[in-house]
Amino acid sequence: MTGDFLDEAIIKVEGGKGGDGAISFRREKFVERGGPDGGDGGNGGSVIIKSTINKNTLIDFRYKKIYRAENGEHGKNKKRTGKSGTNLIIEVPVGTCIYDKNSGELISDLKYPEQYVVVAAGGKGGKGNARFSTSTLQAPRISEKGVPGESKSLKLVLKLVADVGLVGYPNVGKSTLISKISAAKVEIADYPFTTITPNLGVVKYKDGNSFVVADIPGLIEGAHEGKGLGDKFLKHIERCSAIVHLIDISGLERKDPVDDYFIIRKELENFSPILSRKKEIVVANKIDLLNRDEIQKRLDDFQRRTDKEIIPISAYTGENLEYLVNKMWDLIKEEKIEYLNMLSKKLKKQEKPKIKIEPIKFEPDFYFNMSVIKWEDDTYEVIGDSVDKLLSRYDIYQKDSRILILKTLEKNGLNKLLLNAGVKEGDTVYIGDFAFEYIP
Repeated sequence: MTGDFLDEAIIKVEGGKGGDGAISFRREKFVERGGPDGGDGGNGGSVIIKSTINKNTLIDFRYKKIYRAENGEHGKNKKRTGKSGTNLIIEVPVGTCIYDKNSGELISDLKYPEQYVVVAAGGKGGKGNARFSTSTLQAPRISEKGVPGESKSLKLVLKLVADVGLVGYPNVGKSTLISKISAAKVEIADYPFTTITPNLGVVKYKDGNSFVVADIPGLIEGAHEGKGLGDKFLKHIERCSAIVHLIDISGLERKDPVDDYFIIRKELENFSPILSRKKEIVVANKIDLLNRDEIQKRLDDFQRRTDKEIIPISAYTGENLEYLVNKMWDLIKEEKIEYLNMLSKKLKKQEKPKIKIEPIKFEPDFYFNMSVIKWEDDTYEVIGDSVDKLLSRYDIYQKDSRILILKTLEKNGLNKLLLNAGVKEGDTVYIGDFAFEYIP
């Protein structure tokens, strides 16, 4: 794909880390032995994706691949909570589907403007030492570290939101047609695959109505398997209310328009059952290249072999285009009006969207995972996911935090594991990068 159109992108999003809790004690004149007053850390900011009508491509994501929300501030003295990190809002075009790149799960389908989805929540701030004060521990030197925010790899897939999709073999006149019935400016030349990106055009209709037409780059046989350009753009037809299937009736480019019609229909059906059920108008283009008798003969042959009504036009001269536009509107107007009414209601409700975001919290493991490995005759290390999780939450270099970590490990069978591993009194045991002398 070239130019400024991009309909797929891979990005990484990271919620902000929660701020660490503070260790602080009151320092006031005439107040002896002031108690702990360390405040909590602020929550990390979250990454939010928002749909907007002001964009029609994912080109912004071609070079910038990583999006991080702001971290929360650390807690402060006087029990002051650190400031929460600012949320990061990423704008994408309406019609963008958001997938988890690793699992392939659809996270959200942003079909309407001003839709919001949280894709990476920020981490919760850690507790300050004021929270750990008890009757038996009145001056705790312990605080929690902030929780890291979520991190995800996302695949963004844009499916253009158009009312009518123009399909057909290369060079049947789709680009010429869309340029004549709308204000779309498209490149037109006499060679296959002139159109290498979808073109969108707004057709102004009667009584102030309008609808959007998408010119889908030329399909060929085997497009759904990756041949030609069609497989890159077939997904854009899925959102259309109707399909206009263009046929070159002149026979100058292709020998048999009936074969062309059935081949393209098969490609649509193989790509998605949804496409096979779309409402359809079949159009015979390039009638300006034939005399009237030959036109009628070929139209009759097409209708007899396909049992389909076909509308003769010349996109080049403009003949019969007004009739075609009327037929397009008749086919989609019911859905279009219903969509506009629904969209109006949604936008009214979403004037001031309130997004409730739950920060990522520290959840201790229900089943504790740890083991002991031997490095040398008198040196051992306690390892495991649960140990790492505990060390990520508390600073083992803080005395009271160290006691809490050891109590948690002992409660989950640390002593038994050390004895089974052959640890003896006086041996060195590492937890993280902190060394202990083992005393049974």
